[in-house]
Amino acid sequence: MLKEFFAELLGTMFLILLGDAVVANVVLNKTKGNSSGWIVISLAWGLAVYVGIVVAGPYSGAHLNPAVTTGLAVAGVFPWAKVWYYIIAQMLGGAIGAFLVWVFYYHHFNQTEGKMDKLNCFCTSPAIAKTGNNFLSEIIGTFVLLFFILSAHKPFLQADNLQNVEFGLGAIGGLPVALLVTVIGLSLGGTTGYAINPARDLSPRFMHSILPMKNKGDSNWSYGWIPVIGPLCGAVIAAILYLILPLK
Repeated sequence: MLKEFFAELLGTMFLILLGDAVVANVVLNKTKGNSSGWIVISLAWGLAVYVGIVVAGPYSGAHLNPAVTTGLAVAGVFPWAKVWYYIIAQMLGGAIGAFLVWVFYYHHFNQTEGKMDKLNCFCTSPAIAKTGNNFLSEIIGTFVLLFFILSAHKPFLQADNLQNVEFGLGAIGGLPVALLVTVIGLSLGGTTGYAINPARDLSPRFMHSILPMKNKGDSNWSYGWIPVIGPLCGAVIAAILYLILPLK
């Protein structure tokens, strides 16, 4: 339990540290990466997922996402008894990662006037604030994520009556999910910033609300439920469809 807990905490911490930091590098004033654009953000988020998977994968399976943990449990491929401490670890890891971004870019936060630019370094916000569409965006993005994970979780190579044989891709096994997150960002990320992960949004949003920054503005809590409930709904829908369809 402790091994899995700290693996999820550290994996999610690396995910949020590197993912939120690329946003900070792109949008904050006087950074080397200022205004480098959406492709840079999407690519770095995908690579951040890969780093988190490499760190946590051997010990916890590297969910790094409460929606993934919940969806896998609904699909029957992960025990419900572990869900609570996986989610706590992911939320704590997200908070620590966001804190480290604030420390790393502290002076750049203070050199930036835009309140939304600062908020976007921690959490997501809609390009056009339309509740229904924003909620649907998070559902669809997370549906794609979880259905892909469920479809890919079984090995293609199987063997009977063999002992002491191990086969796997090691760290390379996390690359398909990293590429998937990259393409979700490039294709489906334009409406909400593609949270597709409550720990990616809720914990960093909380950190934004308590960390001192000049002219930071509010944390937009009226929107904050969408990147939490939307991903959970998308994951559950993907899990149910996976169970219904004759794919297993």
